[in-house]
Amino acid sequence: MDSPVPPVPPRPTEPKDSKEPRPRRRDRHGRGMRGPVAPPQVPLSASRADTFRDLVQDSVERLERRWPQLTEVEFLILEVPGTLDDTVPLGDSVPAGKGRQARIVVYRRPVEIRTKNREERALLVHEVVVEQVADLLGLSPESVDPRYGQD
Repeated sequence: MDSPVPPVPPRPTEPKDSKEPRPRRRDRHGRGMRGPVAPPQVPLSASRADTFRDLVQDSVERLERRWPQLTEVEFLILEVPGTLDDTVPLGDSVPAGKGRQARIVVYRRPVEIRTKNREERALLVHEVVVEQVADLLGLSPESVDPRYGQD
């Protein structure tokens, strides 16, 4: 036959008007801090994809001042190219077609693999965008951006 379960003793409570702070409970599960480490405004919380998008956006804005027709071009960022051959492209351009606008694609992972730091990445992203804009407009990269290849 089952023996009755002894009653659980009540927890000690503090009086409601106590000015003493309650003791902190210890985290015994090793979870540590919860929530974000830094506020969203701090660059620490930006993902690699967000940082890469910002680099492409900066490059596009720089070129749009000189080439206003680029406002009609759609700029995309994809992780990797759809087909992998012997050489992996860093970007691609697709001219405007029936019912769709011109498109320039920058591939994030191949660019990141070829660079060591943010500075190199920014330079390579700009070169890729300039080359793809030049291809789309039928011009040389130097005419799209006179500083191309000088950095």
